[in-house]
Amino acid sequence: MSASRLTPSAVEDLLRDRRAVLAGHFLLSSGLHSDHYVQCAKLFESPKDAERLGQSLAALAPRGAETVVSPALGGVLIGYEVARALGIRFLFTERENGRMAMRRGFHLGQMEKVVVVEDVFTTGGSTLEVMEVVREQKAQTVGVLSVINRGCNPERFGVPAASLVELEFKTWKPEDCPLCKSGDPVVKPGSRTSPK
Repeated sequence: MSASRLTPSAVEDLLRDRRAVLAGHFLLSSGLHSDHYVQCAKLFESPKDAERLGQSLAALAPRGAETVVSPALGGVLIGYEVARALGIRFLFTERENGRMAMRRGFHLGQMEKVVVVEDVFTTGGSTLEVMEVVREQKAQTVGVLSVINRGCNPERFGVPAASLVELEFKTWKPEDCPLCKSGDPVVKPGSRTSPK
């Protein structure tokens, strides 16, 4: 692993340099609306950046982790890089009939120690869904990690949680969104959002 971990300000610089933070009116994958969107995929266009981010996040992983599990699609690249830095295996979950599931022949062993890795925590909903899949497989989540936390309370996970950087952006329920009330059209930039 790399000797030096990326600082929060270095991650913010990377976000700015890659133009990964967009301003406007966005529908997030959580269903909330926001005036900012973080397009984490832009951070992973450069394999060297992805590797550095993965190494930095791996430095925050709890000891003894045996497997990284990430939700597709957003968590796949960073999850893989964290697993590579830790020298452990990597699996991912996908939505099947609207529910998070482990497919492609992936299985976890009983009491296998798992770290769930995401690109962005917003509400933490996807992470909790992955944790439920881990539980269903009789394995245990020992920690959760993300590149960015944009306002999620990490206590809701019930396990150690860490992010490389915290960003404070406003979010609203669709019915409370001032951008909707002013007539600004909503954009759905994420991989699984749909207009509401």
